[in-house]
Amino acid sequence: MNIQKLASFTRESAGGNPAGVVIEETLPSDAMMQQIAADVGFSETAFAAPEGNGFRVRYFAPQAEVPFCGHATIALGAALGAAFGAGQYDLALNEAGISVEAYQKNGAWGAKLISPGTSYSAIDAIMLDSFLKLFGLEPADLDGQIPPALVNGGAQHLLLALKSHQSLHDMAYDFDAGAALMQKHALVTVNLIHRAAPGLIYSRNAFAGHGVYEDPATGAAAAALAGYLRDAGLQSGPFEVVQGVEMGHGSLLQVDALNGPGAPVAVAGTTRVMA
Repeated sequence: MNIQKLASFTRESAGGNPAGVVIEETLPSDAMMQQIAADVGFSETAFAAPEGNGFRVRYFAPQAEVPFCGHATIALGAALGAAFGAGQYDLALNEAGISVEAYQKNGAWGAKLISPGTSYSAIDAIMLDSFLKLFGLEPADLDGQIPPALVNGGAQHLLLALKSHQSLHDMAYDFDAGAALMQKHALVTVNLIHRAAPGLIYSRNAFAGHGVYEDPATGAAAAALAGYLRDAGLQSGPFEVVQGVEMGHGSLLQVDALNGPGAPVAVAGTTRVMA
């Protein structure tokens, strides 16, 4: 079995978020996919097999299956492009159908995914207080222009927008307590952001609920964020997300929400093959 390792959403040909990619004629068993994802050890591994005119895709984190993963989809798109050529590939996920377009840029493979539909909802005061305490934050640390929310672009995330870049830089939390809270509320990540300008957002993603302290680039969270900003009337137009800097894996995600309430979001980035 060929297990490819690629980093997605690279920044100046470096950094990015590592993902495993497995493309086979048929998908392995659930137990085998889970074991491979645990052995690879990245935040997600994408498994794909031909189905109809596209590919059936499933995503596994080291400890559990997840419904959608942006950076693993970008890695998969690059792998499909390298194997079968540039162009659009339709992907059938567990709960949605999406597409990814593979392209080459400056000698490297990149990809643009079109996410599942997006949605958001308010977070109750008790839940918000528990997560603020987890990260050592106070309500005054939050950016009042972007209220906390549960956001979804194929997977559920908690969004916390911070007033200062320093608060984002200082992000820290207890892993076991974070894992328990995220699992309790069925969250894939907690996305902490700082909006430096309408076109530039800095992000850090806590991912303890699925066995990883922090994710260096999270396409699903970026899609969910863009859908929320559009539908809540908080921001329109494309923007870039810079993530993973504090981890030494600086990543760049190009994000553009499509028109219409609940519409999907385009998320693009380049990749590099890992040794």
